[in-house]
Amino acid sequence: MPCSAEDLREAIRFDANGLVPAIAQQHDTGEVLMLAWMNRAALEETLATGAVCYFSRSRQSLWRKGETSGHVQKLVELRVDCDADALLLLVDQTGPACHTGNRSCFYRNLIPLRGSADS
Repeated sequence: MPCSAEDLREAIRFDANGLVPAIAQQHDTGEVLMLAWMNRAALEETLATGAVCYFSRSRQSLWRKGETSGHVQKLVELRVDCDADALLLLVDQTGPACHTGNRSCFYRNLIPLRGSADS
């Protein structure tokens, strides 16, 4: 259900550190690209510019996706989950999303072994 940017701002439940998890997904393929964090300033900048901005917990500063690599994310749509404590960013990703050079940060898979404990 669409809501205004103001309603969205008011609905989001940031954690005790002022952060909310943000999942980036390629808007046209559904590919999950990455998980990062946003604070209120990153959210406001993203909504104002359409260029996705996150909060870097290690640097304790805003992280403008693609600022140095050129692998930017343009916001297509922003969704809030049912509890308003997680964001889904539908984006148009330029180049790889992962710092490893992979398209997605979720490039490794764990395949359960057949005949494990449940057999």
